[in-house]
Amino acid sequence: MGAFDVFVAFILGIVEGITEWLPVSSTGHMILVNQFLSFSDKEFQTMFLVVVQLGAIIAVVILFWNKIFPFNFHPNPRKDETFVKMDVVMLWVKIIIACVPAAIVGVLWDDLIDEIFYNQLVVAGALILYGILFIIIETWNKGKRPLIRTVHEIDYKTVIFIGIFQLLAAIIPGTSRSGATIIGALILGVSRSAAAEFTFYLAVPVMFGASLLKIVKSVLHGLSYGPMQILTLFIGMFVAFVVSLFVIKFMMKYIRKHDFKVFGYYRIILGVIVLIYFAATGAKPV
Repeated sequence: MGAFDVFVAFILGIVEGITEWLPVSSTGHMILVNQFLSFSDKEFQTMFLVVVQLGAIIAVVILFWNKIFPFNFHPNPRKDETFVKMDVVMLWVKIIIACVPAAIVGVLWDDLIDEIFYNQLVVAGALILYGILFIIIETWNKGKRPLIRTVHEIDYKTVIFIGIFQLLAAIIPGTSRSGATIIGALILGVSRSAAAEFTFYLAVPVMFGASLLKIVKSVLHGLSYGPMQILTLFIGMFVAFVVSLFVIKFMMKYIRKHDFKVFGYYRIILGVIVLIYFAATGAKPV
């Protein structure tokens, strides 16, 4: 691996940091980018595209640390504060419940799903379909007061349904994990800000688990990576981390005053571009 691979890692880190947190499908963007920029080692590329997500996860952990860390280590706690924050513990119980469906499917059928569904038609179709759904749901919800306004108000029934929507993203490439969970939450009456925030929290175990699974599979298949490949991976992760910090802050600020329709229109346009590109060139996703 050389300087060009480092450049590819830098660009893919930017793409990951932006598209992972916006409901626009990181997979759809990666497919397009990889037609023009790809690593010299295809096995490394397969691993990189999953493990680079760890950089994005760290951004969530840092930005929401006070909301997701369940222990209180403050040297001078208030009288009403306890060492264990039970509201945060219960939040994590809900996060884990929501992640169970996707985790089971990912562990058992990850390779089979990639083989069957990872193609331009499925990705483009998912981009367009969920783009239309965003527009329809936001139009339907216009003027309505959300039933659930904060993540701590999300009940277990709602959590289970959000987990099912996340499962759709695990099966169908191009759906967008954040897009599917946000759509599910909006349908169930969750506010935009709570839906986005809960989606960010869900990403921590889901993306960490996916990255760990990919690393374990690489080891079991006898793959090993040299110092330059490891450095390239860390560069991509660091770039994804930095970009994610800005994108997550932007997203939370944006949805306080705007709806998700713009992302719906963008998904439809991107889906059409994917279809046109592959139809015109006859290429296959790298």
